[in-house]
Amino acid sequence: MPADLRTTLVQEASRLGFGRVRVARAGPPPTFDRYDAFLAAGYHAEMRWLEASRDKRSDARQMLPEARSVVVLAMDYARPGPPDPGGLTGRVASYAWGRDYHSLIGLRVRHLRRALEAAFPGLLTWGAVDSAPSWERGWAEAAGMGFNGKNGLAIVPSEGSYFFLATILLSEELTPDAPVPERCGRCRRCVDACPTAALLETGGMDASRCISYLTIEHDGPIPEVLRPQMGRWVFGCDDCQTVCPHQHPARGPVPEDFAPRRAWLPLPAILEATDQALLDTFEGSPLRRAAPRRIRRSACVVLGNIGDPRGRTVLERVRDGGDAMLAEHAEWALGRLGT
Repeated sequence: MPADLRTTLVQEASRLGFGRVRVARAGPPPTFDRYDAFLAAGYHAEMRWLEASRDKRSDARQMLPEARSVVVLAMDYARPGPPDPGGLTGRVASYAWGRDYHSLIGLRVRHLRRALEAAFPGLLTWGAVDSAPSWERGWAEAAGMGFNGKNGLAIVPSEGSYFFLATILLSEELTPDAPVPERCGRCRRCVDACPTAALLETGGMDASRCISYLTIEHDGPIPEVLRPQMGRWVFGCDDCQTVCPHQHPARGPVPEDFAPRRAWLPLPAILEATDQALLDTFEGSPLRRAAPRRIRRSACVVLGNIGDPRGRTVLERVRDGGDAMLAEHAEWALGRLGT
């Protein structure tokens, strides 16, 4: 059964759009000590769910006691982006240009599990994208999907890191794939390119300084000292990926769902829209994760960094709009506008 199972697994995964399939042996992830060190240092900032789900992430068998194999799946999302429109616009990280990958990949993971369970009666499975307690990057490293780079991402040598990860646990033992040696070497392009110095010299990341964390997960004021370093990033950041020498165009077709529908956001329109209008606009998009208030907060910062006086009127309305946190960010931005 294992040989037939692996053949079916690879065939069905490919049919569903997963360009890479690797396998690790179930149990504690071999490098989970890095996760514990990340938590112990407080580098997870306000993301308390990473603490709460620690035990479940520490051993695949916490989610499926019968698990004997961890299947790691990858789906590319790299696509050429539209040109910079200039003006009063903010940048969006490339993973969020199209549809929310959680729903798209989650559905395909469920289809794959059902296909395997139908083909192999008695097989038990459990699947997850990154919203469930599975340490995808640790499993990707263990399964030989790639190595863990200095930017904290899973990197496929000479191909890059622009791919989404998912995991499936199986109650059948498959031959594990060999890990890939780390290939960062002395390169430190990502460390040097990080605008806010969130990447640590010793490896790993301090999320409290990361632009992706600040614009998406952080719920309070953005530290004033970090605001100028955000540049035009209004949702997420790609800087540590784009400079990586391993980055290359995707090997095959990328799902149309990941096409760049929202690579740039019109900042005045974001600040003038109602909460409901923003939620409607971002329906089915990863941008919903940030919630309207956090998107507006980041939009104020980016307008300040652009420094164009055409942003003054909308920033003044935000300053006078009654939300103290947004007002403070708008006031900061107004202080950076030209005359």
